[in-house]
Amino acid sequence: MIAALAFYAFASVLIASAVMVVTARNPVYSVLFLILAFFNASALFLLIGAEFLAMILVIVYVGAVAVLFLFVVMMLDIDFARLREGFQRYAPIGAIIGGILFLELVLVLAGWRFTDLAVDLRLAPNPGGGVSNTQAIGRLLYTDYVFLFQASGLILLVAMIGAIVLTHRERVGTRRQVIADQVSRSGSVVLQNVAIGAGVSPGSILRPPPKDAPKAVEQHDTHGGHH
Repeated sequence: MIAALAFYAFASVLIASAVMVVTARNPVYSVLFLILAFFNASALFLLIGAEFLAMILVIVYVGAVAVLFLFVVMMLDIDFARLREGFQRYAPIGAIIGGILFLELVLVLAGWRFTDLAVDLRLAPNPGGGVSNTQAIGRLLYTDYVFLFQASGLILLVAMIGAIVLTHRERVGTRRQVIADQVSRSGSVVLQNVAIGAGVSPGSILRPPPKDAPKAVEQHDTHGGHH
């Protein structure tokens, strides 16, 4: 009875959070509702005995993906009014794509059939022999599917390197960090002999001029003197 009540509570919050992710006008609120949906989905995984999937959902999606979305949305100055300008123009194409996806979901659900062992598997979700789900998944991945697991990691590594190479290219007008200029002391530190009790006024603080600043030009008066 308690498990059923917990299931309906987490499922209701999950559905409401998913609806708010799509309908919220503020993108920051959408990401926060997405994080709430992830937490409730992980709670549902815990109810069916899949603690490994629950922890992965919290650690990977909440701790990395959703937080990354939140920082990107908060740091970027996005003009949402400009993004909505072409909504009416692309609405028919989006409706057609949405209809195709909905038809695919209907075909999948229409052909869904529960196996005769579904009730037994639901009542005994943990593998036998005193082994937890995490240990069972680890044994399966690193014994029967170890080569496929390593191949998927290699593909992700190549994709990460490719993304870095594509984004790290030379651009015109880009100012890059020069470590040697930052750590060098020439022109950055000036020793001043200040009398005891005199103090330092804000106007007496010397700052090194920037490299691209124009050099001072001497001005001559009408009598040939210098200022």
